[in-house]
Amino acid sequence: MRVHLTAVGRLRSGPERDLFDDYQTRFDRTGRALALGPLSLTEVEDKKGGGMAGEAALLERTLPQGATLCVLDERGTLMTSPKFARKMGQWRDQGVSDLAFVIGGADGIDPGLRAQADFALSFGQMVWPHMLVRVMLAEQLYRAASILAGSPYHRA
Repeated sequence: MRVHLTAVGRLRSGPERDLFDDYQTRFDRTGRALALGPLSLTEVEDKKGGGMAGEAALLERTLPQGATLCVLDERGTLMTSPKFARKMGQWRDQGVSDLAFVIGGADGIDPGLRAQADFALSFGQMVWPHMLVRVMLAEQLYRAASILAGSPYHRA
């Protein structure tokens, strides 16, 4: 199951980029034997100032056709890491070939795009910088693969 992360904004070089790259590599390595991955990152920028609707249009263009769509949204489902790992395993076992996670811009995800989502995931009610959310998601993807692989990385 290929995993796609599509986000508004560019992750420049620096500590967040280094962390994302590290967890992306770990996920790709661990997930390969589990039929998870690779993880790809696609970034979009709304240079025309179209707001959430403009960002949604850019995000939609990057999504693989037929992908299971998971948006990151504060109104989404709160999950423990083991439950998230089980969800990833369920998607894979149901034959999902492309799983796309979407991170919106500063104002969130356009309601129309959010309504199209198959699943909404929340990292809590607090607002997180979307550059940091990429790192958090990449780490959780790696953690999920580690849990499914039976690795000791996750200590519950």
